Amino acid sequence: MQTNVNDSAKVSHFLAFYLIHSIQVGVGILGFQRNIARTAGYDAWMAIILAGVLFHIVIWIMYKMLNMSSGGDLVSIHREIFGKWLGGLLSICFMIYFVLLAISILKSFILVMQVWMFPDLRSWEIALIYLILIYYAVSKGFRVVTGVCFLGVVIPAYLYVTFIPPFGFGDARHLLPIYTHSFQDILGAAKQMTYSYLGIETFLLYYPFLKNPQKSQKWAHIGNFITILAYLLITFATFVYYSEGKLAHTIWATLTMWKIVSLPVIERFEIIGITTWIVVILPNLCLLIWSASRIGKRISSIRQKTFLIGILLLAYVPICMIVELETTYKLTDKINQVGFYIVYAYIPMLCIVYLLMKKVKKKRE
Repeated sequence: MQTNVNDSAKVSHFLAFYLIHSIQVGVGILGFQRNIARTAGYDAWMAIILAGVLFHIVIWIMYKMLNMSSGGDLVSIHREIFGKWLGGLLSICFMIYFVLLAISILKSFILVMQVWMFPDLRSWEIALIYLILIYYAVSKGFRVVTGVCFLGVVIPAYLYVTFIPPFGFGDARHLLPIYTHSFQDILGAAKQMTYSYLGIETFLLYYPFLKNPQKSQKWAHIGNFITILAYLLITFATFVYYSEGKLAHTIWATLTMWKIVSLPVIERFEIIGITTWIVVILPNLCLLIWSASRIGKRISSIRQKTFLIGILLLAYVPICMIVELETTYKLTDKINQVGFYIVYAYIPMLCIVYLLMKKVKKKRE
């Protein structure tokens, strides 16, 4: 099942850096510290490195599989291995997964805005604005989605400077002694970090939209590496600033740290941070919804814009219906579990089966 993409719709291979990095930095970065510290204490920074290295391996596996594919994307690989109907069903499962991941990201950020900025603001109002922006970007094509990802990396880059002040107010002895937890605990924390790294699976859909995609592998790995550095910077700043007991009772540690940033004309810098994060999660949502609608187009004769409208309408309902923080946490936890098995089990297994199938086919020929 060949994927024909016009050159005018493709983007330069080095933009894989922005596509990978932007999808990995989202709402999870606002409060991931408490989750990993619960499992591995202040040795959890090792889990960030471990999870990042594993995602490097997953990126390599995806390139290995896609470089051998005649169709060039996940839908064609599913069809080659499992046939039209079963392959299409598996592709639909990925479509649902992408939509649910987008819902969990948007709903989590809406709760942040309601708690920290606008308590009386209703979910349907924020969701409607976001869904209109997503429709505009995705309906204009993948090049516009890539531009959104580029802006989502460049515009909020200044915020990393704000994580330097906590080192001056903190105590580095919180990090000592090192390796007081078992390797099993660190693995558990790495599993918790999966949600923060999720989204690179969309690469399985936009690979044909890269010019000279084989040359983009270096940039994809650089994007993942920068993500690791970003999470490490924020983690060390958090662990130095908070005691372990205090962090256990802090839901959004990143936002709380921004309270110590003092500027002459800004009293509450966390408001600036949250406002900037509006731009950060937009690439997450655009890339996930684009991938879901792309699958719909590839497995049927329906136009991608038609699928896009349907997906946005279906996503709008649960976003408005979920009102409790606990329900959002449960959804996020389930998505984290599903994403964990997709990234670490299904994609490697799919690659192995595909490579074996190619070898058998080559011997027969």
